Amino acid sequence: MSGHSKWSTIKRKKGKADAQRGKLFTKIIRVITVAARSGGGDPETNVKLKTAIQLAKENNMPNENIERAIKRGTGGADGTFYEELLYEGYGPGGVAVLIEVLTDNRNRTAPELRKIFSKNGGNLGESGCVAWMFDKRGYFIFEKEKINEDTIVDLALEAEAEDVKSDNENIEVFTLPENYEKFCNLIKEQNIDCLLNEVTLIPKTTVDLEGKKAIQMLNLMEQLEDHDDVQKVYANFNIADEIMEEISASKDKS
Repeated sequence: MSGHSKWSTIKRKKGKADAQRGKLFTKIIRVITVAARSGGGDPETNVKLKTAIQLAKENNMPNENIERAIKRGTGGADGTFYEELLYEGYGPGGVAVLIEVLTDNRNRTAPELRKIFSKNGGNLGESGCVAWMFDKRGYFIFEKEKINEDTIVDLALEAEAEDVKSDNENIEVFTLPENYEKFCNLIKEQNIDCLLNEVTLIPKTTVDLEGKKAIQMLNLMEQLEDHDDVQKVYANFNIADEIMEEISASKDKS
């Protein structure tokens, strides 16, 4: 299995800690505000807003925070304008990195991202340099010990999923973006718990990393995701599970 599943699981655990200290809430509020501003305040007719609200609820954001962010977006009360930007670059070992950003000052954001890359053995690239290496897909992770794999495979076939992968711990399901909601509804009808589900960017190929470059890459991912303007980071690295767990364990101790 690729490093995508392992990193996604790490991000999910880290997201809970971020939510506790307010960082994740701040980012989600920004997404809700921008979605409401661009597509209106009704989630039934604004898919981006509906997705943002779902993310907010999954992270236990109070309803009043959600409603306040929507009003801010539709009314433009605070006068702040956020740009949606995509930055591209290379991490250690030539790993392709894509960064989705919401910023009110691109002249601040770009130099800060460039500095993060430089500190961790990478460099910020030109527009279009790595975007072609990724495909947009619906992505799901299930814990193998909690679900029958045959059930997931059957539902995946019904939803016309593109691929199903598994290892000793997890089952991954990949769908085309247009079939994402169909599979979501099928697992919801069956009351199946999902460890993670999202529409994301999946790399077409991966770059294997170990040793110093693996550590640098994980540091780069963490520092990029900790940046206030960064919403999502995608990369095509692959780090063996045992190496990933060893690095993660050493970070927890420090």
